[in-house]
Amino acid sequence: MLSRSTTRVLGLLCLMYFITYVDRVNVSTAAIQFGKEFNLSNTQVGFVFSAFAYPYLLFQIIGGWVGDRFGPRRTLAICSLVWAGATVLTGLAGGLVSMVIARVLLGLGEGATFPTATRAMSNWTAPGTRGFAQGITHAFARIGNAVTPPLVTWLMLAFSWRGSFIILGAISFLWVLVWVWYFRDDPKDHPKITEQELKELPAYVGVKEAPKVPWSPLVKRMAPVTVVYFCYGWTLWLFLTWIPQYFLHNYQVNIKSSAIFAAGVFFAGVVGDWFGGQTTDWLLKKTGSLTRARSLMVVVCNLAALGSLLPILFVHDVTVAAICLSAGFFFTEMTIGPMWAIPMDIAPKFSGTASGLMNTGSALAAIISPVVGGWIIDVTGNWDWPFIGSMALMFVGAVLAFTMKPEQKF
Repeated sequence: MLSRSTTRVLGLLCLMYFITYVDRVNVSTAAIQFGKEFNLSNTQVGFVFSAFAYPYLLFQIIGGWVGDRFGPRRTLAICSLVWAGATVLTGLAGGLVSMVIARVLLGLGEGATFPTATRAMSNWTAPGTRGFAQGITHAFARIGNAVTPPLVTWLMLAFSWRGSFIILGAISFLWVLVWVWYFRDDPKDHPKITEQELKELPAYVGVKEAPKVPWSPLVKRMAPVTVVYFCYGWTLWLFLTWIPQYFLHNYQVNIKSSAIFAAGVFFAGVVGDWFGGQTTDWLLKKTGSLTRARSLMVVVCNLAALGSLLPILFVHDVTVAAICLSAGFFFTEMTIGPMWAIPMDIAPKFSGTASGLMNTGSALAAIISPVVGGWIIDVTGNWDWPFIGSMALMFVGAVLAFTMKPEQKF
């Protein structure tokens, strides 16, 4: 059971995950307007979506190391200032080039956030609740996904698409103030921490005492996890970038209805994140097997997601599509809890770096998936075809999940 101080720290991280995802996927909804204003093709819009991921990919490993070396408090404060400024600059963009530059800056700011947050959780979360912590934080990320289409639609209608980015950037600036004021790298330095809480938490490894990262062995150890997470990331970024427009163009619904359908799909992911985190912890407690609680669970969820998406290739009905996409996203997101717990299981002393290595898989998918999806839509005019690639990668991810071996300590 999480106590008061640890709950508040986890709450701050949940809020960060929420804000970062709103700021990274808001372009998916705003593209309905800025795409027309800048006269962009679907391929060019896809490039705007993916521009965020280039520095995001680069800073997964670097950012994870920085979080391990300098601590989450300082690292996340600097990162949040960068991504908040980039969000505001997106609203000031004058065309494709300036839009891409703003998105690159956003990726630069957000690149270190999740690996560094994992380092913070390693210090502030009891080992038996790691799946829950990862599941609930990522559930808030998916809440961000879910509320972004209707939220940005409302902001665009009220203040224009440019005003929506400026308002969201201002909210990001507020978060950093609260983070610096409340969080401490070492739990025992927190003024409100109790002795009971400290007993439940793992021994703190300070940033100055952290051992040197054994890069080559760690990269080899995390490689199978990274490949599986790439398979997950391909589907994630296809959903995040194209779902808001999928309903608008594939079923000719209006912008408000499209936002509601997209929000429904993303809310299914919220439930999947929470349920996946609870399930992986329950399986670990019941079986005592990290293989069953992590790897086998990822296998089952990937196959269930694949099966859920199949009907949209054969039935052209907006209700069927909404149900299938929601179910597919639910099962896809159920893998988050076990996947993000694995770096802490394998290499707790290097959890920031290890999770950064893993998340390079999703970051690489974020570069490729949106552009390939947009290109397929431009060439074929078919909005269902991009999901075929996702289904294939889900199957590959299910097969390769057996190679992760979370029970083997680094």
